[in-house]
Amino acid sequence: MSLLRMDKISKSVDPLLEWPSTEVREVLSEETFKRMIAVERKRTERSKEPFLLMLVEAGSHQSSEKTCKVLENILSVLLSSIRETDVIGWYKDRITGGVMFTGLTGNDKNSILSVILSKVSATLRAGLTSDHLSEVSISFHFFPDNWDHDKSGRPSNPSLYPDLSNPDRATHSLLYVKQSMDIIGSALMLALCSPLLLVVALAIKASSKGPILFRQQRVGQYGQCFTFLKFRSMHIDNDNSVHKDYVTKLISGCAEHKPLNGNGKGVYKLTNDKRVTKVGKFLRRTSLDELPQLVNVLKGDMSLVGPRPAIPYEFAAYQTWHRRRVLEVKPGITGLWQVSGRSSVKFDEMVRLDLRYATSWSPWLDFKILMRTPRAVIGGAGAC
Repeated sequence: MSLLRMDKISKSVDPLLEWPSTEVREVLSEETFKRMIAVERKRTERSKEPFLLMLVEAGSHQSSEKTCKVLENILSVLLSSIRETDVIGWYKDRITGGVMFTGLTGNDKNSILSVILSKVSATLRAGLTSDHLSEVSISFHFFPDNWDHDKSGRPSNPSLYPDLSNPDRATHSLLYVKQSMDIIGSALMLALCSPLLLVVALAIKASSKGPILFRQQRVGQYGQCFTFLKFRSMHIDNDNSVHKDYVTKLISGCAEHKPLNGNGKGVYKLTNDKRVTKVGKFLRRTSLDELPQLVNVLKGDMSLVGPRPAIPYEFAAYQTWHRRRVLEVKPGITGLWQVSGRSSVKFDEMVRLDLRYATSWSPWLDFKILMRTPRAVIGGAGAC
C-alpha cells in the first residue's frame, strides 16, 4: 500500500497515461462499489491482469458536511477523466471515495503507480482549490497484493476485501452464533478431555526430548498470523525443508501420490516421515495431536469448523484464487475437506471444498460437519 498527501505530490504528468473522456456516469453507491471490487478480484484471478484500488479521503475520517462536499467535488473531478474501464464510487459513504483502475499491463508495479499518480495529481490540481487540495490524502492498493513477486507470505490487504470484512446484518448474526458455538464447544471439550490431555502430555514427555506443545506461526483469516498449537509429534531440531519442498509440489499439482498402509488409495501427504516419533505416529493417526487447538478456538484465532490454517511458506506458494480459502472464513480444526476426503484429494480439490464451505456455511452445516468428524477420525481417512 502507498499513502501520500496530495499537497506533497509532484505536478508532473507522465505522457504514457492517456485517459479518454467518458460519457456521463454516476458515482457508485458504497454497496455497489464494494460489490464491483469483489467482481474485479474474481476477474483478476482468471485473467491474471491486476487492478489498482485508489482510496481518497479529505480531512477528518469522521463524516461532516464540509468533508463530504470536498469528497463529492474530488469524485466529480476524477469521474470526468477516468477511463471507461475504470470504476469510481463510495468506499465508505460520505467518508472515503474510491477508484478502481482495471486492465493494467506491464511488469513494473512502481512504474504503473507513478504514471497513475502523476495523472491523478494533475487532474486534482486542475479541478480543486489549494485549500481543498491540502486536505486530500490518497492510498493505493494493488490486487493481487503479491504482484511484486513477494514470497514472504505477508498478510493480505484488508482494504481489498471490504465485502468480507464488513458482513451484512444477517451474516453478522450467523457469525455471532458461530462464535458462541466455538466458545461453548471448545470450553466444554477442554473440560471433558482434560484427563486425556494429561495422559498425552505425559506420554510425549516420557518418550522423547523436547516440549509437550508444538508452536508454529500459521496464517489466519485476512492473512493475519497467529501462534498455532499442537501436541508435539516430531523430534526436536528437525529440518522442515522436506515438508516445504513437498508442499510446494503439492500446491503446484506436481506432488507424488503416496501409498498408505499397503492399500491402493494413497494420500497426498508425506508418509513414513522419520522426523515423527513413535508416540507422534499414534497421535497423528488418531488426530489427538490436534486437541490443543481448542485453546486457539477459545482465544478466537480459529473456529471449530473451517479451512486448515496455512503455514506462511505454504501461503507464499498459493495461486491468487487459493488465497481465498484463508480470507473468506476463519480457519478451523475440522472442516468439509477433512470429512470429505482429507489428504486423499489433490490440493486444488481441497481448496474448492474450502471455498464451497465458505460460500454456503451455516450453524447447521457446522453442526453436521462436527458430527461427521469422529467417524472420519476413527476411519483414518487420509491420516498417517
